[in-house]
Amino acid sequence: MIGIAIFIFINASKDVSTYANFKDAISNGNRVKIVGKLNKSVPTEYDAQNHPNVFKFHMIDDKGMEKEVVLLKPKPQDFERSEQIVVTGEMKGEQFVADEILMKCPSKYKEEEINIRKG
Repeated sequence: MIGIAIFIFINASKDVSTYANFKDAISNGNRVKIVGKLNKSVPTEYDAQNHPNVFKFHMIDDKGMEKEVVLLKPKPQDFERSEQIVVTGEMKGEQFVADEILMKCPSKYKEEEINIRKG
């Protein structure tokens, strides 16, 4: 029982990544989490037929630096509607290669509140 608990703890501790920005990720070279926003002026790239687990987009971090992000997962549903994105991964050359993504999407209640105020 103790051995199983130690095994679970060790595996869980491997995914401890710190929050950073693209500049930190470049100099750090380690696995990090980056918070930012989608640059909607640059088109996203997703070929579900040939490369279903590769989704590319441009993200601007909280310091204003922009990088191309290569997400090694399918394109998330409603991705373009996201207000904030958190990607976990590391810099590889000029791209940030991520294997995890979290998105903050607008609340339907927030949209209703805006419509009520306008009306």
